[in-house]
Amino acid sequence: MLIISSSLIIMFISNIMMFLSILLSKKNNNDREKNSPFECGFDPKSSSRIPFSLHFFLITVIFLIFDVEIALIFPMIVNYKLVNHILWTKISFFFLMILLLGLYHEWNQNMLNWTN
Repeated sequence: MLIISSSLIIMFISNIMMFLSILLSKKNNNDREKNSPFECGFDPKSSSRIPFSLHFFLITVIFLIFDVEIALIFPMIVNYKLVNHILWTKISFFFLMILLLGLYHEWNQNMLNWTN
């Protein structure tokens, strides 16, 4: 009974502290002037935001995925002499088939084209 009552008191006190921190926190009012870029006191000559290429982002994500896949293949090569060769061959074949199916799917979706 003591543990339940003390845990309820701790939960009640922590909820009160979180509620007070929300009420007393400094409000962040952003206006247009604060969010605009500052160029020595003058208005900016052109847009300060560079257009973002979604295609470049997708190619970067695909590169990172393949990079992680290579990091997963390295231990398979190191453990070749330490494990059963038939089991190693089956697991390696299954893993590489999954990777090739993913590559085929990305190729079908035209995600590997550099130019559009």
